[in-house]
Amino acid sequence: MTDLPDSLDQLTARLEALEQRVHVLEHLSTVSSAAAATEAPTAIAPPADDGLSLAQAGSLFPVLGKAMLGIAGAYLLRAVAESTSLPRLAVAAIAIVYALLWLVWAARARTATWVASAIYAGTSALILAPMLWELTLSFKVLAPSATAAILGTFVIAASALAWNRDLAPVLWVANGAAAVAALALSIATHQLLPFIIVLLLMVLLCELAAEFNHELSLRPIVAAAADLAIWALIFIYAGPQTARVDYPLLGATALLAPGCLLFLIHAASVAVRTTVLAQNITVFETLQAIIAFLLAASSVLYFAPHIGAIGLGVICLLLSTACYVLVFAVFRGFDAGRNPQVFAAWGTALLLSGSLLCLPPLGLALCLGLTAFAATLLGVRLSRLTVRVHGLLLLVFVAIGSGLLGYAFQALAGTLPDRLVAGVLVAAACAVACYAACRPAPAETRKHQLLHLIPAALAVFSLAALLVHGLLFLASVRIAPELHHVAFIRTLVLCAVALSAAFAGSRWHRPELTKIAYASLALVALKLVFEDLRHGHLEFIAAAFFLFALALIAVPRLARMDQRV
Repeated sequence: MTDLPDSLDQLTARLEALEQRVHVLEHLSTVSSAAAATEAPTAIAPPADDGLSLAQAGSLFPVLGKAMLGIAGAYLLRAVAESTSLPRLAVAAIAIVYALLWLVWAARARTATWVASAIYAGTSALILAPMLWELTLSFKVLAPSATAAILGTFVIAASALAWNRDLAPVLWVANGAAAVAALALSIATHQLLPFIIVLLLMVLLCELAAEFNHELSLRPIVAAAADLAIWALIFIYAGPQTARVDYPLLGATALLAPGCLLFLIHAASVAVRTTVLAQNITVFETLQAIIAFLLAASSVLYFAPHIGAIGLGVICLLLSTACYVLVFAVFRGFDAGRNPQVFAAWGTALLLSGSLLCLPPLGLALCLGLTAFAATLLGVRLSRLTVRVHGLLLLVFVAIGSGLLGYAFQALAGTLPDRLVAGVLVAAACAVACYAACRPAPAETRKHQLLHLIPAALAVFSLAALLVHGLLFLASVRIAPELHHVAFIRTLVLCAVALSAAFAGSRWHRPELTKIAYASLALVALKLVFEDLRHGHLEFIAAAFFLFALALIAVPRLARMDQRV
């Protein structure tokens, strides 16, 4: 017991020492923080973590609780609607206002993260979408047109509330839910047109937002929903009427308008963004404009027989002209980024489509042939590979569409055609002109060599086919040409082509002509086996082999003539 006072004194001393140490440490931390603030006032604070901290995550639980209360309120309104105590239309109006109030709350949420806005907007969508489904399909309170109007109001309200504050979660949730609901309700109610109008309104709002560089990532979702709905409209109403007895009758204007409006919206948006705002066209805008045009063209072909293919072809030609005007008058050539490349490709595709739809064969050959020559000449003058590629594509299309390729094959290896079509002559002249416009360069890549080889082959073999036809016509004046006569004349012409091409290739430094010369020799070798030996007489076979032997000897020497000079 005598040791107890001493122990208490020691314990008291230790407690006093601990208190002094704590006081000293607190004083030092205060002094050091004040000194740091005084000595380094410009020090940069470490960046805050953008993720959700533990405290922020804890603050979201009340947000989730409020959202659950909102869902509970929605179920309460549904229970009231099922009962007969109040008119269902009045309950529906209250429920719609209730869902819109949650959308307003989502736009005005003052939580440190964007999750609160997304949760409140999701609550609004979860209240509105199932409610509209039941009010339209189960309770039959709302007509499909009224449901579509409510969805449109919901989207407009979300866009207006989120516009100034750039609330991407609100826009994503509202537009995504509205797009899914519109597609589902259009299928379930068989009333496509009202919900397509809502989707077109959403597309318009998204494109208007894109003009001001607001939320851009939402555009593909909304555009895909509109594309799918319009495609379903075309697919259903283009079939027989017996297959759509549950769908309402629609006039030609109602069937034409969705596809055409979709194309006009995207075309206007692309035009403004590329010309007025001087922005590069994106991959999405390129693909969506093509899809919208195809939907509009399908609508015209199916639902506007009075316009038909000719009217659509004229529209394609006008759009092609507009594309080329933008390329050369607005973009000032091909040095303005991606825009002139895309618009030039569109112009070429529209020119091909319009010419096919509304021009006769001779007019097709003239129009596309002259355009191919102009594009080739312009590409050579401007040293633009893209323009020359477009000219080559047009030339190949002319050769196919006019029948030049088929005529050349028949004249050189098949059954000789009875008569010569004017379109073939025009296509052959265009091939010669396009190849003449190509100027060889000292060091060319394989792409440039291919751009020379294809028009050269078209020009050479079309001239060879015309020469065979002409010689047989002259021979028919004296004799009736038989199979062995035809085979010998073809061998003679092809050997002459090989010699001429080899000489011209070495003389004017045209390596593509040298390749054509060797290709002609290969063709003669095959022809001797499969045609001359089968149909020729002995004297004609001997003469054919003699010509082939001379060509085999002379072509390599002529091809190497420029190396000996």
